[in-house]
Amino acid sequence: MIDQRKICFVGAGAMAEAILCGLLNKRIVKPGQISVTNKDDRFRLDELVYNFGVVADLELKYKSVQEADVLILAMKPKDVRSALQDIRQYTNPQQLVISVVAGISTELINKLLGHNAPVIRTMPNTSAIVGLSATGLCAGQFAAAEHVALAQEIFESIGTVVVTSEDQLDAITGISGSGPAYIYYLVESMIAGAGDVGVPPEEAKSLILQTLIGAAQMLLETGEDPAYLREKVTSPNGTTQAGLDTLRKYEFEQAIRACIQQATKRSKELGSTLSEEPVEENSSK
Repeated sequence: MIDQRKICFVGAGAMAEAILCGLLNKRIVKPGQISVTNKDDRFRLDELVYNFGVVADLELKYKSVQEADVLILAMKPKDVRSALQDIRQYTNPQQLVISVVAGISTELINKLLGHNAPVIRTMPNTSAIVGLSATGLCAGQFAAAEHVALAQEIFESIGTVVVTSEDQLDAITGISGSGPAYIYYLVESMIAGAGDVGVPPEEAKSLILQTLIGAAQMLLETGEDPAYLREKVTSPNGTTQAGLDTLRKYEFEQAIRACIQQATKRSKELGSTLSEEPVEENSSK
């Protein structure tokens, strides 16, 4: 479905790079089909041109937006209003608008654009850069099945996709959107712990990463409940039991649950704060 459609990223940060890199690595689109814009960071755009061969020129910003079949909103939540007010007169209701911005509702995006373009809200994660993102996706009021299918095609090229309702997107943000950072923090802590018992960092990192990959693959291939697999490898009074008892002592489960709850809460707060601000009337440049 993507065929020769033109895709324009509005925002050129880590998430935009992760998605466009995933698309190009899977050869779903060609570099010439992708344009990238941002507020005024020419160095960043030049970097993307050099690394990926995409179109990224501030002088062509509005032309790229106007000619795009698909707009992917990839700016920070705090920049959504100013960015959409800047480009909205160059957008139209026939474009598919896909948002990867945390906490921003499809309704607010339509209000900021000033028209009823189909909007798809998503929450991928930065593992998109290696084709392994976990993406939650939902349709706005004016999005039809064909728009959902096109968005799915884009995000399935960089990982797995779960189509859900919009009221679940904040929770998905707290789970998989922010999830890679939790895993990286876990790995950091395990490497530090390995150092405490005399294992060099590089050696520890290799062992830890393979352990993570193996555990994830076990969960995927066996389909077993994680609690069952945990119990299966835990011998009474053994080494694993000693480690797990320590995690319980420091309330590991409660910390992880609170982490997800707070990230979900913050996603809701971002959307609520921005939704309460008045929307300016469209104006010509």
